[in-house]
Amino acid sequence: MAQAGEIGGAAKEWVRPVTAGLMAAVVGFASSFTVVLEGLRAMGATPLEAASGLLALCLGMGLLGVILSLWQRMPISIAWATPGAALLASTAAPEGGFAVAVGAFLVAGGLVVIAGLAKPFGRLVAAIPPSLAGGMLAGVLLSLCLAPFKAVGALPLLALPIVLAWALMIRLNRLWAMPVALAVTIAMVMIDGSAAANLPAGADLMPHLVLTAPVFDLKAIIGIGLPLFLVTMASQNVPGLAVLQSNGYRPEPGPLFVSTGAMSLVTAPFGGFAVNLAAITAAMCAGPDAAADPGRRWLAAVAAGLAYIVIGMVATLAAAVAAAAPPILIQAVAGLALIGAFAGALGNALANPAEREAVLITFLVTASGLSFGGIGAAFWGLLAGGAFWLLQRRN
Repeated sequence: MAQAGEIGGAAKEWVRPVTAGLMAAVVGFASSFTVVLEGLRAMGATPLEAASGLLALCLGMGLLGVILSLWQRMPISIAWATPGAALLASTAAPEGGFAVAVGAFLVAGGLVVIAGLAKPFGRLVAAIPPSLAGGMLAGVLLSLCLAPFKAVGALPLLALPIVLAWALMIRLNRLWAMPVALAVTIAMVMIDGSAAANLPAGADLMPHLVLTAPVFDLKAIIGIGLPLFLVTMASQNVPGLAVLQSNGYRPEPGPLFVSTGAMSLVTAPFGGFAVNLAAITAAMCAGPDAAADPGRRWLAAVAAGLAYIVIGMVATLAAAVAAAAPPILIQAVAGLALIGAFAGALGNALANPAEREAVLITFLVTASGLSFGGIGAAFWGLLAGGAFWLLQRRN
């Protein structure tokens, strides 16, 4: 009997972290894959190219999560940059199409590698006031966060059940709010019938990668690549490190940044815009709910990585359903997924009264959609807010 109890206890030590990792992967994918697809579509990707980007991201972050967690024996969770996808969704497609966007993705990944290798460069990035970075992120997210309510006005019979299901689950179990909203969305699309008729045949739903030769354009690098790098660092990599540290893990940041940047370089030609440290789902793998023993929580991150690789096999189907559905409905689901991030970004950005004017200038310019010289609003928002911030400091 004692031996049976020991076996049962050992089994629980494995089951608990593996279950936590599987749940983190399912929640992470279901909560934001529509944001990823919307961002790639806005950059000019075809449905096949968007599906390839989704698959490349799943494979890249799954593989890297497994490798880093096994190497460091820490729960190092990897994710795509949801705020980065929102940035793409709110930015006009570059002249030259998706190939130019891919070139900007490569530059953003390269900058992350440099940030990990060159400490002076990393310190320069860290010198950007967090409040301004938060204001820029909030400005990027605003238009998508308005989409659910615009959808209710345009398609009330389809959109209202989705919003209500999301709101109800926020009250009951916030973690599952987006997966439930996604399930209701799929049900509404199938009930509508028009989207189901537009789905491709079975052979076209098989997962496959599409290679896009990059084109490097200075305007796209400044307007897409640089803001994507800043958003990825400020809203993913830095919070991801903070989650690990708050749970007692102290990995060296440089190798993690280099690894995620390198994986971004690998996935970019296939449409994967950014691979980075996870923030929200990282807490599910690194926290005490994953395992009582901190030394076993790395199993949760490994399980999550393997699950992402498996989930990637349905990327083409997910992209096909999203492409067949009314665009405003997919934007609505993406907006619901970003409301929490919007609230957090704006709240943190406005926390310091002395910096509020600079933050609001950053936020308003970014949210305005201003495009000048072919460079998007995120860059101009950060530049305008930064200039005002420096002016106030001199005074």
